[in-house]
Amino acid sequence: MPRSKKFRRARLIVIVLVVLLVAGAGYGGYRGVAAVRASFPEVDGSVKLAGLSAPVDVKRDANGIPQLYADTSEDLFRAQGYVQAQDRFWEMDVRRHITAGRLSEMFGDSQVETDSMIRTMGWRQVAQKEFDTVLSADTKKNLQAYADGVNAWLAEHPGGSSASLEYGLLGVVNGGYKPEQWSPVDSVSWLKAMAWDLSGNLQEEIDRSLLAQDFSREKIDELYPDYPYARNGTIVKTGTVNGTAYKPADGSTPAGNGTGTGTTGGTGTGTAQGAAATKALLKDVTDRIDALPELLGRNGQGIGSNSWVVAGSHTTTGKPLLANDPHLGPGLPSVWYQMGLHCRTASPACQYDVSGFTFAGMPGVIIGHNKDIAWGLTNLGADVTDLFLEKVTGPDTYLVDGKEEKFELRKETIKVAGGEDRTITVRTTKTGAPLISDPSTEQQNVGKYAPNGDSAPDRGTGGYGVALQWTALIPGKTMDAIFSLDRAKGWDDFQKAAADFAVPAQNLIYADAKNIGYQAPGYIPVRGKGDGRYPAPGWDSAYQWKKDPVPFSALPWSLNPASGYIVTANQAVVEPSYKYGLTSDWEYGTRAKEITDQIEAKLKNNGKISPDDMQDMQLDNTSILAKTLVPMLLKVEIDDPYVREAQDLLKDWNYHQDADSAAAAYYNGVWRQLLTLAFGQKFPADLRAKDNCLLVREQADPTKPDSKSKIVTECGTRDPGRAQPDGGDRWNEVVRQQLEKPDSGWWTYIDSQHKEQKGLDNLLREAMTNARQELTSLLTKDITTWSWGRLHKLELRERTLGSDDSSIASGAVHKLLNRGPYRLSGGSAAVDAAGWNAAAGYQVDWIPSMRMVIDLNDLDASRWINVGGASGHAFHENYNDQTDLWLKGKLLTWSYSPDAVEKATKHKLTLTNG
Repeated sequence: MPRSKKFRRARLIVIVLVVLLVAGAGYGGYRGVAAVRASFPEVDGSVKLAGLSAPVDVKRDANGIPQLYADTSEDLFRAQGYVQAQDRFWEMDVRRHITAGRLSEMFGDSQVETDSMIRTMGWRQVAQKEFDTVLSADTKKNLQAYADGVNAWLAEHPGGSSASLEYGLLGVVNGGYKPEQWSPVDSVSWLKAMAWDLSGNLQEEIDRSLLAQDFSREKIDELYPDYPYARNGTIVKTGTVNGTAYKPADGSTPAGNGTGTGTTGGTGTGTAQGAAATKALLKDVTDRIDALPELLGRNGQGIGSNSWVVAGSHTTTGKPLLANDPHLGPGLPSVWYQMGLHCRTASPACQYDVSGFTFAGMPGVIIGHNKDIAWGLTNLGADVTDLFLEKVTGPDTYLVDGKEEKFELRKETIKVAGGEDRTITVRTTKTGAPLISDPSTEQQNVGKYAPNGDSAPDRGTGGYGVALQWTALIPGKTMDAIFSLDRAKGWDDFQKAAADFAVPAQNLIYADAKNIGYQAPGYIPVRGKGDGRYPAPGWDSAYQWKKDPVPFSALPWSLNPASGYIVTANQAVVEPSYKYGLTSDWEYGTRAKEITDQIEAKLKNNGKISPDDMQDMQLDNTSILAKTLVPMLLKVEIDDPYVREAQDLLKDWNYHQDADSAAAAYYNGVWRQLLTLAFGQKFPADLRAKDNCLLVREQADPTKPDSKSKIVTECGTRDPGRAQPDGGDRWNEVVRQQLEKPDSGWWTYIDSQHKEQKGLDNLLREAMTNARQELTSLLTKDITTWSWGRLHKLELRERTLGSDDSSIASGAVHKLLNRGPYRLSGGSAAVDAAGWNAAAGYQVDWIPSMRMVIDLNDLDASRWINVGGASGHAFHENYNDQTDLWLKGKLLTWSYSPDAVEKATKHKLTLTNG
């Protein structure tokens, strides 16, 4: 049957299902509802689970959050696998197909490009090596027990609607699909997806190279300014490295020496060859990256998280308080899964009593607390990816130091549902870097038009290729670290666990009843020449990474700093005096400074911080740059009363980006227009949002004597989620610095009359005029009806079925499974980081994906909330039951002790051996 007919048939069935569900009456309506509910988990009574040594209790509260009680670790993780499969198996199945590059087996030829890119990087192969060669025996035992639990559930639900509604939909277009057994490597592979979406500055490296076609290095540096160390500070005061041992500068008490050895490496300024990488070359790579699913959110700069911890001497409870809210891409099911894993009695056979947030498909808990310690994560942002421009000399050779080297070649066969298999050849350099510019069997010429540069080898007929060096492609022990964190009893255990936390590199904050701390972990490369800001010349071995990474013992840490608190919000960890180069692409510290200022204000005059204060700080939606920009906007003389009416909204604005604020709506409209006029008009189409058409100046052709520059309309080509200027924290710093230069060349723009204008005041006037017009078209002419939330909307989209035109899903399917839109407060550089891309529009594209506040004085008084809910089953009562509370900034009580859990229990399921 032709693919299009299959799709129409699937859509027809969905429409029928919608009618049955909505009608909900009569025999047909009953049957429709019953079919959907058939996959809902059994949560009461008793169920057989083969392999258990003793019964396991699964206690769920009203929100469906499970707390598991077992006598052995093996029983605990077997039960965790079973329970997560109950709630989220479809999501788990799709995720493992993504990380293995096997989506085409489920969804057909629309996913071949995605599979090719992931197969080229080899996520699954690396995960297999980790399991086979580096993970501990205990970790392997836990992973296997988890897989056994998943497979026990799968044996009861082999496919079809009894497993989930989505399998019923998939069966219409791919009736032969049956889920495979779960393997331990399926769980380990998910770490590669985490690492990809949190991989640092890869996109910045590409963007700088694309900008280099039109701008000098000095102008590009204005778009990537130095981090404002003096204003926004660092996570820890920069200590010293003696040999390979880091010594804190803030009086921290030493605890544990860590492990690892390494060598120092110099930093450079990039290369002329890297800066000159062509649009044809890097646009191809960008397109491939854009095609990858965003499981956690968009990767790279702009997305972040908040966490902070306050010592007991500064809290109302007398014990430390710890808060965390990771900022990730929104969607349903929620990226997080809340869970408790408890040994009834602590013993060598059962060492876990932990509760917190994890991912469906992974055993253990990623963020949370046990009875002794609590911890949180934010992205460190270390530069762990480098692009290398490779001189390809033949199908299996490339050039290094004037000599030909052989690629390592491997064949990958992609099976395609309803289509023919595709075979690709993956070429990998001797440093382990795959060529991501050519995931196909055909000779690729993506580097065909790359200029040679002064010292680059001739490109010949094969052109250049682009290779990716990435720490996640090196087998690591992060899975060991997760289990070690879950059972850690104090700071020493915490540091030992952190030593194995290889990728993604994270900021780890810590608290126990008496101490607070911070540790920077991660496999962070030491470079030879170059600093990772631009693609490096692969033909020069001096740019290759050193054999050993930054030693863990040399990475920054802090224990009980004199300030009495630690804030991490993706800002710089240390100052440039630190011995090793971690990155030059930090987030710019706006959120971190705001959190720090609020803590300092609370502590002024011996004040104390309460759990309510911690929660309130998470909801701070202040626009910091507005405090600088709004006074300047109000000074601009506006003759048009229509525009002046909108300008007046800013007069008494408190800079809070509340959902019901008209002033916040107008300010952000002006901000978007300012960025477009000052920067967007000047950027190449490869950086601007697809279908976003702007007036730009087309430069004269230097090869034609009579050619003159002219103003034309040009449309962008990039995926909107990664378009520039996105308006994130970097752009706050760019604009802040340029506002001090009223005659800056960036303030030259093309007005609506196709005329070139100059000067800051003129541009601000034009931005206010354009914003008034845009908001009138998007909202109404009547500014009394305006509100930020009407523009700034969140839609929780079902993410596992893909887009309407690339998978089994139609618009009708997504209307069934999506939730929203919701009107949101917050903004991209606010603590309440409801992020949006100013180059594309106002739609929210990353959020505080969960929030938690842990009280070390009384763990049962801790609080948490998720976006969405525990269940991955559409129409289940726990599919989206936490979102309304999250929208209001409320948190659920986080029961932990046996008595508190029992009191909160609404459903109890006993798993018994059988």
